[in-house]
Formats: sequence, C-alpha cells, structure tokens
Amino acid sequence: MQAILAVTFPFFALVLLGYLAVQRRYLPESAIPGLNGFVLFFALPCMLFRFGAGTPVAQLIDPVLIAMWGGSALLLVALTIALTLRRTPGGAGVTMKDAAFGALVAAFPNTGFMGFPLLLGLLGEASAGPLIGCLLFDIVVTSSLCLALAQLRPRSETATRHGLAVPLARALRGALTNPLPWAIALGVLASALSLKLPAPVMEIVRMLGDSATPVALFTIGAVLWRAQQQVHTRTPAREFVPVALVKLLAHPLLLLGAGLLANAAGANVSPFALTVLVLAAALPSASNVSLLAERYGADNGRITRIIMVSTALAFVSFSLIAWLFGLHRG
Repeated sequence: MQAILAVTFPFFALVLLGYLAVQRRYLPESAIPGLNGFVLFFALPCMLFRFGAGTPVAQLIDPVLIAMWGGSALLLVALTIALTLRRTPGGAGVTMKDAAFGALVAAFPNTGFMGFPLLLGLLGEASAGPLIGCLLFDIVVTSSLCLALAQLRPRSETATRHGLAVPLARALRGALTNPLPWAIALGVLASALSLKLPAPVMEIVRMLGDSATPVALFTIGAVLWRAQQQVHTRTPAREFVPVALVKLLAHPLLLLGAGLLANAAGANVSPFALTVLVLAAALPSASNVSLLAERYGADNGRITRIIMVSTALAFVSFSLIAWLFGLHRG
C-alpha cells in the first residue's frame, strides 16, 4: 500500500493545492477559465495525440474493451436514473434532468484530467491504449446520451425514439466541438499510417503534453472550489453521497464483472487491460460535469457535491482497489 500511496498521494495533493490556491486567493478566480482552456485545448490534446501516435492501432481500438466499457457505462446510467427517480415518502422526486446529470457523474470518470497521469504513473505508458478508447466512448456516447435525456420534455420521463432523437443529435454535435476526440483521431491516424511529425513540431507537442499532468490536476481543484462557491442551495447528503459511492464502487465492480464474463465467453481479456479498465472506473467523477449542469439549468449543487465527495473519497477507495489488484507487488 505504501508504494501505491507514493504514486497516488501527489496526484490528489495537487488537486488540493489547486483548491487551496483559489480559496486563499493566491490564484485569482478569473484565472480558472484560462487554466481550463490551456489544458483542454493545448496540453491534454497534445498528450493524447502523442500516446495515440505511439501506440499500435489494435491497442487503441480494441472492440472487446470498448464494448466492456460502453456496456458497463450504459448499464450504470440506467441503474442510476432508476434509483434516482424513486419518489420520496413526501411525494417529491428528482426530475429527469437532474437524474440524467447524476447518471453522468456516476458513469463518466475524470479520465482526461486525472486518469491518464495517474494510471500512467501506476501502470506505465501501456495503459494509454485502453484509456483512450474509454475516454472516446464517454465523450461521444455517455455524455451525449445523458445530455439528451436531460433535455427530454418534463411531461414524459420515459425516453421514446422520437422524443430522444432531437436532443441526442444536438448533444452529439456538441461532443464534436470537444478537441479531445479530434486529438485521439489524429493520433490513431498517425499510428495507422506510421506518420511522424517534424522533430521541432514533435518537441512542442511533447512539451505541451508533459505540462498536462500538473496543470490538469491543479485545475480540478480550482474548478471544484469555484463550483462550490456558485452553489447557494443546501442538498441533503442522501441525495448525493449514494451516487458518489455508485461511482467509486459500483462502476469498478461492473467492469470487473464485465471482464470475467468476457473471459468466460472466450474473449481472452488480458489481466493488464482489465486492471486498467477497473482502475479507470474507480476514478472520481469528471469535474467539468458541474459546468454542464449549470449550463443546462440542472441542480448544480447536487452535482457539485457528488463530484467533490467522489474526489475526496477516491484517494482512499482508488488506492485500496489498486492495492487489491496487486499493484503493490510491482
């Protein structure tokens, strides 16, 4: 466990430093959009392109791993919405919009800003291939589906083919404005065609990619502080703690079960690939979901608290799951 904590502690400490830096006003709140933009449009795309270009296509686009990840994510979305929409004894309930955003934070881990640097530190660069497929699925499919469900008319909380088509198309168009899928696609193309960038250009890509880890983790903390300050409503713990626990515990268990079922069916999923997927699922919720919840008029207080609780608890739960998978022996 000590060897795992030696890797995980600095990552979560950087998140805390970002939070404290804004809280103590060492970093102005106005700087947060700039940090976020730097990571999203420059550092992280360069890191993803570099890993994509340096990884064989078969490891980047593994249909079995993507099917395991995608099936588990869609099942988690359905389960979270079903549990969230349960009516309370007083007759009140969570709307489909809030249930859909709760499902998104339950099924979408912080793979981009936290998962890549953390799992690369624990497992090495070989973990980049499975992670890229997971991130691509979540950006294009998981987030688009949840955003589409969030836009269903209040009169019908059951997704019909016609009622879901328009918001789903709108959400998919929005996903295409995210630079990360394009960086992944360019990396896959470079890998497939064995393309090499000129040395000076590749050095720029390397330098920007290397900056992604500390800046992304620092930005997570800053974003969480800002999101907390923008919340003016009190949310009972029973409305956000269970979803955070679903994210941290149920999600990795679903991936473990999917891997065991796949191997039982003869898919021959390697222990290494299964470890990568389970640990990716054990990551805390993606911090940018709070920005989406605010934009779509959902209960941002509830979403922010789910993200914060999952991030705080993940230091213990993620480290414990990594230890249970035997990483302490390597």
